[in-house]
Amino acid sequence: MGADGAQARAVLSYCADPDWPPYESIDAQGRHQGIAADLLEQVAARSGIELRLVPTATWQDSLQAAHDGRCQALSFLNSSPARQEWLVFTDPLFSDPNVILTREESPDIADLAQVGDLLLALPEGTSIEEWVRRDFPNLRVVTTKDEEAALGMVSNRQADLTLRSMTVAVHAIKRRGWFNLKVAGRVDGYDNLLRMGVRPQRADLVPVLNQGIAAISAGERAAIANRHTGMTVRTGIDPEEVRIIGAVLVVVLLTSLFWGVKLKALNAQLHRQSRTDNLTGLGNRALLNERLGLELARASRLRQPFSVILMDVDHFKQVNDRFGHLAGDGVLKAMAAVLRRQARQTDIPGRWGGEEFLILCPDTSLDHALVLAERIRTGIDQTLFATGARHSASFGIAQWGGAENIDSVLARADAALYRAKENGRDRVETG
Repeated sequence: MGADGAQARAVLSYCADPDWPPYESIDAQGRHQGIAADLLEQVAARSGIELRLVPTATWQDSLQAAHDGRCQALSFLNSSPARQEWLVFTDPLFSDPNVILTREESPDIADLAQVGDLLLALPEGTSIEEWVRRDFPNLRVVTTKDEEAALGMVSNRQADLTLRSMTVAVHAIKRRGWFNLKVAGRVDGYDNLLRMGVRPQRADLVPVLNQGIAAISAGERAAIANRHTGMTVRTGIDPEEVRIIGAVLVVVLLTSLFWGVKLKALNAQLHRQSRTDNLTGLGNRALLNERLGLELARASRLRQPFSVILMDVDHFKQVNDRFGHLAGDGVLKAMAAVLRRQARQTDIPGRWGGEEFLILCPDTSLDHALVLAERIRTGIDQTLFATGARHSASFGIAQWGGAENIDSVLARADAALYRAKENGRDRVETG
C-alpha cells in the first residue's frame, strides 16, 4: 500500500499445462507461452489482477498443485462436474470445437454410441476423458501423457480414434507429419469452452477476472489464435453461413442438416493448414515433398521434362541483424508475393525452410526454368521493400535427368545455388 493509502494490486498465482501447444506451454526459462498465455496477459491488464505463474512439469503436476493450494488457479481448461466440486470457473476465454480424428481409411463417425468396441486414445486428466467415460461406455479408453501421444497412437495404428481440439490437431499434424489422419466426425456438446478455474478461497476474484475477459474483443481473440496457429479464425460471422473454416466453428457445426458438407470442410481445413507455411501463405516443406513425388512420377509416366528452382534470400542474417526479425519476416513475405506473381499457373512455389524457397516446374525444360528464374530475380530487384533497402536472391536450377531420384535432383539444384552465391549472388546458375 502506497503513502496515499491506495489498495495494493490483487495477486493470483496459477498453474498451466506445460505441454499443450499451441494452447499453452512452459519454455525452458519457465515462461508461459501460447494462446492461453496471451489471453491471460490481456485479462491481467484489463482486470488489474496480477497473475503469477507457478511452473510445473506436467498437467498432472498442475492439477495436484492446484489441489494442494500451491497455486490458486488453473489457466485454461474446460469446466466439468468433477472439477466444479473444487474449482470456481470464470466465463470462457476461448472456444474451439473438438473433433473425432481417425486414420484416412477409417469410415466417418456420425454417432460415437454406435461404433462398437473401439480403442479411444485421450490425454490423462482431461475433461474429455471424464465426459467420454460417462457418455460412451461402449468405447475402450487408453490414456496418454499428452496430446501428441494420443494423436500418435491413432496415426501409428495403436488406437482407433481420438477426440481432440481442432486447433491442437492441426498444430500436432504439421509438427509431426501425421498426414494419414482425418476428421471423421464431431460430438454435439463436446466443444471446448476454455476458462480459468479458481480455488474457492479466491472466488472473490472471479467477477473481476470476468470483467477482464469481457473486455477482450472477438477480433483480439482471433488475432491471438492466428498468431500461434497460422489458422484463419473468423469473427462476426452470419450464423446462416454453412461453410466456416477456422478455430471457432461452433455455429455451423451445431447445424446437423449440413453434416456431410461440414465434415468435408473440416478435412479440407486440416489438410490445407498442415501443408501451409504460416508466415508466407505458400506451401510448406510437407506439401513440397508430397508434390515432388507426384510430379516426378507424372513426368516419368508421361515422359515430360521436370525442373526445380531453389531460391535463397541473399544476406538474410544481415537483414535480421540490421532491421530486426519482424522486418525480416516482412522481406520473406514480399519475396513470396513476387513468387506468386511471377510463377505460372502450373508451377508450385513453396517455402523450403528458413529463407529458402523451392519452385516445382512440371513440364518444364532447363531453358524454360532459367527464363522463369530470371523473371523472378528481376521481379525481386524491382520490389520496393518495407525496409527501404534493396534485397536480392540467388537461384539454382536442375532438370530431372529421367533416371535419377528426387534427392539427386535437389542436390544438383543446391550445388547450382551454392555456385550462384560464390559467384556474387543475385544471379541464376544451372546444375
